[in-house]
Amino acid sequence: MEFLCYHRDRPGSAALRDELLAEHWSYMDRYAAAMIARGPTFVGDTPTGSVHIVDVPDPAAARAFAFEEPNYQAGVYRDVAVRRWHNALGRTMWDFPGGRTGGNRYLVLGLGAGQAIDVAVPSAPDELIAYGPLLSDDGVTWLGTAVLLRAANPDAARAILTADRYADVEVHNWQFGGRPS
Repeated sequence: MEFLCYHRDRPGSAALRDELLAEHWSYMDRYAAAMIARGPTFVGDTPTGSVHIVDVPDPAAARAFAFEEPNYQAGVYRDVAVRRWHNALGRTMWDFPGGRTGGNRYLVLGLGAGQAIDVAVPSAPDELIAYGPLLSDDGVTWLGTAVLLRAANPDAARAILTADRYADVEVHNWQFGGRPS
């Protein structure tokens, strides 16, 4: 089962995040084979959160992954969202043809309201790094859509989702995560 975990940083926790970087990477290494996508969100150069999309056996394993993470345990994060997700592209971020660098990268979270929308992959997926619906733990109820993509600017990233069909849409600067090469 695929899950999206979005850990939002607690204000003022950047120094603690930096101190725990080696522990964080070591923890994530244990999940390398299960990782679909990962990476930090930013405002300017300041980290604001971390996205991890993992394929784990069940909701309990997803919550264990999210809440046993060293940054969470130490208080770096103010909150964590854990939602079942469906990998509509059927690939990992490392398979993205656009590579790890170049262009602006974004996390777009559309929080659902009403009928499911944007469940199918858009007709021009070339700039999509990861795409799929957010679902209830049982995989039945649509809760929104989560996208990682390359786009010219935040407005262009937001335009990947159908206008006015979501309770809220968040757009975050994002970059490929993992150990530096």
